Order: sequence, then structure tokens, then C-alpha cells
Amino acid sequence: MPAPQSSPGTETGAYPRRWLAMFVLLLAAFMNLIDVTIVNVALPRLQESLGATSTEIEWVVAAYVLAFALGLLPFGRLGDTIGRKRMFQAGVVLFTLFSAVCGMAPTMQTLIVARVFQGLAGAMMMPQVLAIAQLMFPPQERGAAFSLFGLTAGLASVAGPLTGGLMIGADIYGLDWRPIFLVNIPLGIVTVVATAMLVPQTPANPDLRHDVGGIVLAAMTVFLLVFPLIEGHSLGWPLWIFAMLGLAVVSAVAFHRHEAARARAGLSQLLPVTLLGNRGFLLGLTMVTVFFSGVAGFFIVLAVFLQTGFGLSPLESGLTTVPFPVGVLLASIASGRFAGRWPRARIAGGAAALILGMAVLSFVVATVGDAVDHWRFVLPLLISGFGMGTAISSLFQTVLAHVAPQDAGSGSGATQSFQQIGAAVGIAITGQIFFASLGSNLGSGMALREAYVVSLGNALLYEIAAFALVIVLLAFLKRAPAGRDGAGRAPAPMDA
Repeated sequence: MPAPQSSPGTETGAYPRRWLAMFVLLLAAFMNLIDVTIVNVALPRLQESLGATSTEIEWVVAAYVLAFALGLLPFGRLGDTIGRKRMFQAGVVLFTLFSAVCGMAPTMQTLIVARVFQGLAGAMMMPQVLAIAQLMFPPQERGAAFSLFGLTAGLASVAGPLTGGLMIGADIYGLDWRPIFLVNIPLGIVTVVATAMLVPQTPANPDLRHDVGGIVLAAMTVFLLVFPLIEGHSLGWPLWIFAMLGLAVVSAVAFHRHEAARARAGLSQLLPVTLLGNRGFLLGLTMVTVFFSGVAGFFIVLAVFLQTGFGLSPLESGLTTVPFPVGVLLASIASGRFAGRWPRARIAGGAAALILGMAVLSFVVATVGDAVDHWRFVLPLLISGFGMGTAISSLFQTVLAHVAPQDAGSGSGATQSFQQIGAAVGIAITGQIFFASLGSNLGSGMALREAYVVSLGNALLYEIAAFALVIVLLAFLKRAPAGRDGAGRAPAPMDA
């Protein structure tokens, strides 16, 4: 059946098959989101099956997150150039293909490379999902339509750990962990076919030009920052690791100058120079980076703690972590009643709840005996998840309120990118603390389970410090100009 030729929604009309098309877009979003949460549960089994080092299992997650972060802005721009639907279809096809490669990877190195390309494919899909949805619906329906993204994110975050645990526990056809990636193949095929039938065409703009130099410098900066943080502890922190961190600063300065030069020449920029000079927005991006660095690495080390340290099965590990996404979902539902009011108070309250939850979890971990009682993890994880769900929408609203309307699209894209960069940095730092502490403790003769308890307790100190820093930074963030409350901006990143 040929693709429909009806135009997307406008101010005066709406695409007639918009709700069916929305389901297709949400299916792609669900596939991307569940892939993030499902992998965390499988990491200990991956490490055992492929004989991976602690650094390599960090890269399984970080490689995807980094590639996704770096691809969001350029692929969002490319969608404007060649058409959103065409870019979305290409992203789904490639995501499905590299999911298959991940599922059949014979070595950890192959898996990590496939995860990079899978992340890039995800970055091809996701900007188009939001943009197409925005075009299909008339203004009066957009609020209801975009609320479905939050529901999808909540369902994916709950379903991921459970689905991963069930699949690995069932050992389908003796494939062990591989079905967690292979399950994307039928989902991807259905999405591709349904997209051709239901999703409307969007206009292309081939006259747009791309900032290739900015893309290269941005990628170089992030790589020079994250690679040393992940690899440093396994390599013994040689001098060249610190040299790479220094070069990350040089590369960041070069990126700023490059963008400024393109602005003076009247050329398009990957990140508009008006945003690079916006102190409120830059401080807000710092808050986003720090906030998400305090969550991403936590679930990796918690899965290792539960499965490798205390022998829980992947399903038992997944069930133990479920209270966190349930808390996020409950807070998201409650936050909708505030309708954008008191955003700063909600950020501070959410961060404070995360600090409380992590502090209680530290006490629970410190008092673990010879076996883990998963019921003792329910309260601290539920509090932490509720704190995250409370803070997150207000955080993006507050950051984007410092962006002028003409830069809203670029500001939203940059915020999503820094969310992912923060996640990658958090994986690196939390992994560094946990695995370095674990190696040191085991090397000193400490008992196995005691070593895991101490190491996770040390890693949780970073989480507490990160959320405390968000509250401190919020105190320095000036209020946005009158009339800008973040309303009408692009939706907050769905990975939240």
C-alpha cells in the first residue's frame, strides 16, 4: 500500500490518521527506550558469557549513549534537509539491523561497535518522532498527544528490567542474553511497514547546509572527555590519559570559536552562537549534565552488585529495581497537575528526594548481610524514582525558559544532547569509583560480598554529591525573562 499523501496537521487542520501514525511513532520510541533499560539487567551475564572486563561492560552502555548524544543534533538537521519521514524510516531500518548484529555478536568488541551504530540509528529516529508528531496534530490536541510520550517512557522503564530478566531466565533456544537485542527485529519490521502505510510525508528542504566542522569538533570534545574517564582505572592512569582530558578543553574552545566564525559569516551552526553566549542556558545545561550523571551509572553498578556480588538472577535483579521507574511514573502523573507552576521548587524538591533516597539506600546496602532482601530496597528506590520524576520536567522547562523563541528548536536539541553526555560521564565516573574500589578491596583480601557492599556504598556517594550540586547550581540560576516559562517548547527528552 503506498504511503499516504495527505499533508501533516496545520494550524487549521489535522492529519486524518494521526492517532494511528502516533502509535507507530510511539512504537519506535518504545523500542529505543526499552533498549536502554533492558541492557542494564543483562550486563553481568554479558560479562560472564563473553569474558568481558569491567571497562568493556561500561562501554556496552556508554557507547550507545555517546553515539546517541552526538547524533541528535546533526540527524535532526538532516531530517529537515531530506524529509523527516525518510530519515525516520532509515533510522528504524538501521536500528533493527544493528540490533540483530548486537544479538549475534561473537565478541565483546563486536558488541561495542554494534552498539555505537545502534546509538547513531536511534539518533536518526528520535528527533523525527517529535517533529512529525508536532506537525500531525492541531494545537488543541498536541498536549494530549505529547502526554503519550511520558506514558511510553514510563512503560518502557518498567518493562525493560522485567522483560530482560524474563528473557535471560527463560534462555530462549539456548541464546542466553541475546534475545534482549533480537526482540527488536520483529518490532522494527512492523514499524517500518506501518510507517510506510500510516505516517505522512513531510517536506524536505535541500537548501539547508550542515556544520560539518562543528559536528567533528563536538564529537572530538566528547570523546576526549569520556574515553579517559572510562579507561583510566583499567590502564593505571598513565600520563596520556590526563593529556586527553586537557585536549578536551582545547577542543571545546575550538568548537566555540568555530561556531562564532560561522555566525559571523552568516552560516548555519550546529549549536547557535547565541546559545553559547547565553549564561543562563549554559548554566542550565550544566545542571542537566550533572543531574543525569547521577542516575545513568547507578543502575549498571547496582545490577553488578545484585547479580555478581550476591547471586541474584537477572529477573530477581530486575524486580528489585522496579520501584525506581514506578516512582518516576507516579511523580510524572502527579506533576501533570501542577501545569508548569513552581518549577524551581520542584527541581530542588526532586533533587532533595533523590539525595534522601540514595542516603537511605546507602544505609540499606551497608547493613546487607549474607543475602539481599529485595523488600528493603523498595522504599529508597521508590523515593529516588519519585524525586527524579518530580524534578525532570521542571528541569527542562526551566532550562528552555532561558532560550529565545527563535532558538527553541536548537535549545531543545542541545538539551537532549547534554542529557546523554551527562549520562555517559556518569557511567564513567560511577564505574570508575565502583570498579576501582572493588579491585582495591578484593586485592587487600576483603571478603567478596563485603567488597561489593563497600564499593557500592562509595559509588552512591557520587550520586548524592551530584544531586546536591544541582541544588547549589539552581541557587545561581537567575530567573528567566518575563513571559518565558518554557511553555510551548519542544517536549522534554523521552529518555527521562
